[in-house]
Amino acid sequence: MELPYLDAVCRETLRLFPPLELVARLPKGRHHPSLHPRPKRQRSADLALHPARHDGINIKGINRDADLWGADAAEWNPERWLSPPPVSLLKAQIPGIYSHTMTFLGGGRSCIGFKFSQLEMKVVLSQLVHVFRFSQSKEREVLWRFGGISTPTVKGSHDAAEAKLPVIVERFVQRCEV
Repeated sequence: MELPYLDAVCRETLRLFPPLELVARLPKGRHHPSLHPRPKRQRSADLALHPARHDGINIKGINRDADLWGADAAEWNPERWLSPPPVSLLKAQIPGIYSHTMTFLGGGRSCIGFKFSQLEMKVVLSQLVHVFRFSQSKEREVLWRFGGISTPTVKGSHDAAEAKLPVIVERFVQRCEV
């Protein structure tokens, strides 16, 4: 937490690229709160749930909702975390346990390892960023598969099920003048 920009990079990456995009849940009741206020007469019809049917939570949709996050919701912008969140986001009262997002879900079924994953992400990044420079390979197009956990693959790959992310890694040389 003492490295605010590193924290902002991690928050923004997890907001924009959640490992799970959709998750199914069995509702406890017949209605759930909406992120977008609706007239009272429409609420029961629009938000009615069947108590015996699993309903999906669109994690990526909530995390990228322009009404909540602003016009640049689909863009990677770590600076958004260096200032207070938009009022629309605070009013929505997202039930997630992490930074007004649903990345780690919320309530009794939230991810119990979310603090560990944050720590691990920050430790790995802090060790790699000052030694290596990373850039995206432009030679092959990357597609994202959404089966359970989101994974990248290369367009036209013979084995589309295999996770692949072509990245150029260069040793970062910092020059010191004496």
